[in-house]
Order: sequence, then structure tokens, then C-alpha cells
Amino acid sequence: MSRVNTVTVALTGASGLPYGLRLIEALLQAGVRVWVLYSQAAQIVAKQEMNLTLPSRPAETRDWLLRRFNADPDLLQVYGREEWFAPPASGSNPPDAMVVCPCSMGTLAAIAHGMSDNLIERAADVCIKEQRKLVLVPRETPLSAIHLENMLKLARLGVSILPPSPGFYTHPETVDDMVDFVVARILDQLGVDNALMPRWGASQEE
Repeated sequence: MSRVNTVTVALTGASGLPYGLRLIEALLQAGVRVWVLYSQAAQIVAKQEMNLTLPSRPAETRDWLLRRFNADPDLLQVYGREEWFAPPASGSNPPDAMVVCPCSMGTLAAIAHGMSDNLIERAADVCIKEQRKLVLVPRETPLSAIHLENMLKLARLGVSILPPSPGFYTHPETVDDMVDFVVARILDQLGVDNALMPRWGASQEE
């Protein structure tokens, strides 16, 4: 797999915002350029789950993320949900990959049916049509037949469906350990080297 230089990360209204923020941090630390998109529902989830206030203005969110992760300003851009002139809205300038993390069932359904009513949905649609890597991290349980049918439809198109299901064979001691497990699997899908979790069988390697 060739090196991933630019990744769009979309935050939506499903539970699991810590995964998305940790993913952004890990990508920036790896020197990957990140285009961040987020929904209004993600702002509500951020307050509920992490007691964080995501600003409504993309420029303010960018400043907040840069301070939070002490990141290189050249590696981070944040776009609003109606910014149709943003790079990820067009197949003429797509990212190398996109991750929707967390991915609500509403967003997943919209992507599966090509709705493209906002920049998150349009960016995902672009990745599918341009055959770029698209990873969805859906957080819902139990799953209805509607959810499963939408996931199957996308999987048949080559979309990676990656539920945030941490493994316990690594003996996680903290919530952060469990978050890192999932983020490591996402990074693996993108081909981004990482050491966020112990590898299966690594202790047996010579």
C-alpha cells in the first residue's frame, strides 16, 4: 500500500467521539495531513461524552485542535458541513482516504444511498466513486436489518466497515488503552504505521 498523505476524518453524532479525536491526533503525529469535517450532532456528543465544546465555526475548531494536539498548522484543515468548495467535495482533489469516526446510522444510510446532502456525505460519495479508501466506524447496538443491509451494500463497494470493538487479549488497563486498540485498527486500514497496541504474537517473534 502506498503512503497515505491526506486523510479526511469526519465526526458524526454516534457515540464514540474519543475514537475520532484520538485518530486525528495519531494521524497528525504520523505527519499525515488531515481534513476534519464534523456535524452538529457531533458537537452534542462531544459535550455529553467528553465535556468538550466543539466550536460552531470551523476556523475556531481548527485553532482548538491545533492547541489540543500541538500540531503543525500545515497538516490540519477544518471545513464546515456546507463548504461545497472544500477539497473533499470534488473528485478533482480527493484525499487518499476518508474515515467517518464515529459513524452514525443516519450518516451510514445516507452514504449507502448516495444522498450527498452535506459535505460529510458528499466527501464519502467522492471516495467511493474515485475508488479511494473509505472506512466507516459505526457505533450502534443492536443492529437492525436496515443497518446490516446498508453495511453490506457498502462493503460490496469496497468500503471498510470497522465497528469500534476493542479486543481484550491485549489486557487493556484503561479506557485510553481500549480507544487506542480501535484507532490502531483504523490506522492499519489506512496503511499508517503505529505502535498504539501490542501486536498478536509479537512477543513470540525473534
